[in-house]
Amino acid sequence: MSLPQNVGVLGGGRMGAGIAHAFLLAGVQVHVVERDEESADAARQRIETSLGRSVARGGDTLPLDELTSALTVGTSVGDFAQAGLVIEAVPEDRTLKAEALSRIEAVVAGDAVLATNTSSISITDLAGGLTFPERFLGMHFFNPVPSSTLIEVVIGARTLSSLVDTLRGWVAELGKTAVVVRDSPGFASSRLGVMLALEAIRMLEEGVASAADIDAAMELGYRHPTGPLRTTDIVGLDVRLGIAEELERAFGDRFAPPALLRRMVDDGQLGRKSGRGFYDWSDER
Repeated sequence: MSLPQNVGVLGGGRMGAGIAHAFLLAGVQVHVVERDEESADAARQRIETSLGRSVARGGDTLPLDELTSALTVGTSVGDFAQAGLVIEAVPEDRTLKAEALSRIEAVVAGDAVLATNTSSISITDLAGGLTFPERFLGMHFFNPVPSSTLIEVVIGARTLSSLVDTLRGWVAELGKTAVVVRDSPGFASSRLGVMLALEAIRMLEEGVASAADIDAAMELGYRHPTGPLRTTDIVGLDVRLGIAEELERAFGDRFAPPALLRRMVDDGQLGRKSGRGFYDWSDER
């Protein structure tokens, strides 16, 4: 199943930029929309820098100028008018996402597929504000998007069943693997990943072991490529906290965020993106 030749991404932060990068490498036109000119300029720089690294590493990629010429970055959702697929990648806030999805739906073509990159919010709930919920679903990408090989496809209560095969084909065209899950709080990946991360944070809070040793136990003992605390730094502590709060509402105290997580988020220690979390990332900023 060939990818749409025009793909839109609403939001050019770390995740949105990574999603744009992945589609550009697949050879399609990508339109990224941000809230203002300053954010749009930052998004373009973020994407072009990331693409430059991919080209420098070699492999089967188009020349950098050809990749960047397929990218447009602006501030109007009207840029999505010709897109066959638009992915919403704004911050993990239910109200913000619902409003963004409504704005997108108002301008896209009648046969366009609309997706959200949410990691925990109900697809069925978000579809409630849409006129055509049958062509809406979740595409949960993983950070860092260019190197991650997984996309979680989340099917809402009213999503057309035929979209499953379509999305499997599109994900394969990106060189990634789709796992399909029904709409449930936290889906599969976030629910399991956050549970492990919360327990690791509690262990650190209780002084059971250092962050490095907790991570090493999972990396060496269970062959996890990255330990739960380092992964939390990469994802973002604020993102993990938001998912945990969403899951706590659905499942109760077993997903209650540890005090240490709340304290670190309040202090601005968000992980790699802020330069400091459970590890020091200042050299990577």
